[in-house]
Amino acid sequence: MEEISSLMHGFAVALSPMNLVLMFVGVVLGVLIGVLPGLGGANGVAILLPLTFTMAQTPGGTTSAIILLSCIYWGALFGGAITSILFNIPGEPWSVATTFDGYPLAQQGRAGNALAAAFTSSFIGALVAVVLITFLSPFVARFALQFGPPEYFSVYLLTFCAFIGMSKGNPVKTIAAMMLGFALAAVGLDKVTGQLRLTFGHTELLKGFDFLIAVIGLFGIGEILKTLEEGLEFKGTQAKINARVVLETWKELPRYWLTSIRSSAIGCFMGIVPGGATPASFMSYGVAQRMSRQGAHFGSSDKPQIEGVVAPETAAHAAGTSALLPMLTLGVPGSPTAAVLLGGLLIWGLQPGPLLFTEQKDFVWGLIASMYLGNIAGLIVVLTCVPLFAAILRIPFAIIAPVILVICAIGAYTVAGAMFDVYMMVVFGVAGYVFSKLNYPLAPLVLAIVLGDRAEESFRQAMLVSQGDLGIFFSNGLVGTMTVLALGLLVWPFLAGLMARLRGKS
Repeated sequence: MEEISSLMHGFAVALSPMNLVLMFVGVVLGVLIGVLPGLGGANGVAILLPLTFTMAQTPGGTTSAIILLSCIYWGALFGGAITSILFNIPGEPWSVATTFDGYPLAQQGRAGNALAAAFTSSFIGALVAVVLITFLSPFVARFALQFGPPEYFSVYLLTFCAFIGMSKGNPVKTIAAMMLGFALAAVGLDKVTGQLRLTFGHTELLKGFDFLIAVIGLFGIGEILKTLEEGLEFKGTQAKINARVVLETWKELPRYWLTSIRSSAIGCFMGIVPGGATPASFMSYGVAQRMSRQGAHFGSSDKPQIEGVVAPETAAHAAGTSALLPMLTLGVPGSPTAAVLLGGLLIWGLQPGPLLFTEQKDFVWGLIASMYLGNIAGLIVVLTCVPLFAAILRIPFAIIAPVILVICAIGAYTVAGAMFDVYMMVVFGVAGYVFSKLNYPLAPLVLAIVLGDRAEESFRQAMLVSQGDLGIFFSNGLVGTMTVLALGLLVWPFLAGLMARLRGKS
């Protein structure tokens, strides 16, 4: 097949000594970026993008530059799970769902198992996505061309409703938390009309609430406050991590092969659409929770499940990787990081699109080959460092808590260089603590903050196109199917509760 021969040529390009060195350098930098809350893969790639300008001017330099930047991205995807599992602080937005079971596993002394499962699942998700990019790019490109505002809104609606319908918690509390997230997402400048909303005269609120500030506060500061209340006890400090633990985890993972396949499919779909890695991780976690025999134990503190780590990590990495497909074939970035990489291509004088595959074969297939090699390099780096990461758990919490606070504050400040964000981080931290005490879920709130404005924008664009006719969300088979499925998931918890009551009376 032509794809195989082109891929072999890509491996010949990517396996040059310089490119191999850049792969490992990029992965290590990416892992560090992923560990630091608030920095993020997109920000890290954007910061280092200027360093590639000179590199891109040399023969074959554009391929080396894109390999370096993309490997930073792969490393960030791997690294986001580290702080999520060890400290309940998502290093990246898509790692929020990993905290639900990963952190309880670490508290039980199974940090190594959780980390090994997360890293391996990330590798599997990326591998599936790269195979998809290699062989199905022409078909997927035609599929992505069908998406307009109605389709985008249907994807976001499906994500929200899937979290409500597949959550085993109180659906009313889930909806309440999500509504609060929508309200927070509405703060700032209206992108459609240019009007100010809910700023109350404060110029600091013109840009709205940044998602990363909310995540750092809700999960990071909130968790520290909760742990302080429990008496400065940091559980799981005696976790023993070695190669045997990694091998034991690998023996356990084949039991979740169906979850891996399902999560890879969700991730690839959400990456190409593009829905993004964050909704993909939430959606796959919810589906796994609903489908698993141990679903009732997902997210519990007494019986957390490795499967609850496998699902979101597989989907997030599959989505993050497959997001490069529409960028290369259509020039449409599937994620914020893909948008930064797209900017790099344009600066280097390359025009993404179908002609890129014929005019710049070395570049395209060198990049695709580096996706295979870069993820292998990432898996090697993070697995060999598992003992180092797990050793952090042995540090007394009275010492590590101030360090976490400083890291959170630095992460919050670096988002926009404003002290206001640090203050808001503290506010969100107190809110996260209160939510925890009242048994309200944080995940729906976070999901609504990050996707609320995008969903609103797509909805309003669809309404402008249809002149206010809601029938546009049923105008074709694709958008109609997603809308009907979303509405079904929304009402399912209430129908299930009603049926349970009727059976109880009978």
